[in-house]
Amino acid sequence: MTPKKKELLFCALGGSGEIGMNVNLYGAEGKWLMVDCGITFADPAYPGIDVILPDLAFIEERLKDLVGVVLTHGHEDHIGALPYLAEDLGVPLYATRFTAGLIRGKLDEEGIANRVKLNIVETGKAFKVGPFGLTLVELSHSIPEPNAIIIDTPAGRVFHTGDWKLDANPVIGKPVSGEALAAIGDEGIDVLVCDSTNVFNDERSGSESSVRKGLAEQVALAKGRVLVTTFASNAGRLHTLGQVARETGRKLCVTGRSLDRILKVAQASGYLTDFPETVDPDTAMRLPRNKVLIVATGGQGEPRAALARVADGNHQIKLTDGDTVIFSSKQIPGNEVAIGRIQNILAGRGVRMVTERQAHVHVSGHPGRPELAEMYDWIRPDLLVPVHGEMRHMMEHARFGLSEGIPHAIVQSDGDILRLLPKADKIGNATVGRLVLDGDVILPADGGTINERRKLALNGQISVAIALDKGGRIMGTPQVRIQGIPVEEDRTDFIEDAIAAAGEAVKGGRKDVERRREDIRLAVRRVATRWTGKKPIVDVLLIEA
Repeated sequence: MTPKKKELLFCALGGSGEIGMNVNLYGAEGKWLMVDCGITFADPAYPGIDVILPDLAFIEERLKDLVGVVLTHGHEDHIGALPYLAEDLGVPLYATRFTAGLIRGKLDEEGIANRVKLNIVETGKAFKVGPFGLTLVELSHSIPEPNAIIIDTPAGRVFHTGDWKLDANPVIGKPVSGEALAAIGDEGIDVLVCDSTNVFNDERSGSESSVRKGLAEQVALAKGRVLVTTFASNAGRLHTLGQVARETGRKLCVTGRSLDRILKVAQASGYLTDFPETVDPDTAMRLPRNKVLIVATGGQGEPRAALARVADGNHQIKLTDGDTVIFSSKQIPGNEVAIGRIQNILAGRGVRMVTERQAHVHVSGHPGRPELAEMYDWIRPDLLVPVHGEMRHMMEHARFGLSEGIPHAIVQSDGDILRLLPKADKIGNATVGRLVLDGDVILPADGGTINERRKLALNGQISVAIALDKGGRIMGTPQVRIQGIPVEEDRTDFIEDAIAAAGEAVKGGRKDVERRREDIRLAVRRVATRWTGKKPIVDVLLIEA
């Protein structure tokens, strides 16, 4: 699949039909440009896995034609895969200063910073990558330096929004200029590739500056310690919490590696320069309970984040009766159980909890319908391509765009290869899928390892070891070990029954070793099924003496 002259292709390898793991490819003049390279986070369907990566097989087969990767902003679902995949891609990365700082830290942690070329680019200044003319346009979002990208090609012009919102009074950055966006529309935009996350919201997402009052009111009401959990990347919210700490006479404690990283990179990039001096967790615990405000990661229930460790009692920060936890973030669909577990533990200790449902302590970073309509009026594209959403979001986005006067819309999902220009059409399919980061190893998400682990988690495991003499007769007593078999108080009797079954399966003289091993495996599994109704994994070790 090679882009022809005067033709513009598009293919999402992630982020279309799902929220997260954004990877978008544009093809022109025989070359490909990648926009973003993100991750998503695992759910219980992937035991032992935290991070899920996009399968880039389609573009890996065409690396000679890939000219670069441009990053819209620094959220994990847009840059998180780079530490694991950028070196293999072997092309330059392009990002603004703040986003580049986050990327550089990740590459340093993986020890590959000197092997990946990372270019810092400025908003508003055009640059060229292969046949693609690019200009970053700063918008608003819940992280510093979020950018749309104008993509100029011989076939036509694209406005790729990235994640965005309209904020007339942002805490960090400048307000989005309607005049500047209208001027871009005046120059002519053929295709708008646009964020679909909040298309069902009839109201505007709201200004980040509006959250300050609600947070200050809730902190002022609190009698004990206050812990606020928010997205680590939301530097604007960190700025607001610094102001709230000053206003309410509380010392600020920031805990969580990702928060520390954001603070460091933000201040190195010229943001949060007036952030108050912080205290460490041990010092925070020695302060009067009504004199400390703690900011922690983990508002989505992540098991290794600070809030989960606080709830489980595995952190220096301790919360008890009379303390308050403010969830200054939106609950992402799929995280309800994990968040609920933490909230129930805290509630049992008498901790008061405040979410966006009880008070104005959060605003979204994505556009509602009124903001989408304004963007359409400014950019005035001929074609709308919804991205960054589940299928229900993208279908609704297409309907809404058409109802607002955009002439054409096309809905795609991961792996669909579209010809955007000169005329929109689906022309093929690309390999897509998921990879998992398992420790330090990257594996197929539905490969043998993860499937085996799912079976272990569902059914448990039995190990059987048997020694045989030269005549194939059993020597001694078979050894049986079990893990995750639901026999509890009957464990000893169950093992004796399994040993007897294994011994019976060995009798009958010399057989093919593999056939004998299979007989033993099936005999022991039948015992497990009779006892428990489950079919565990049974591993058999035959030792020939």
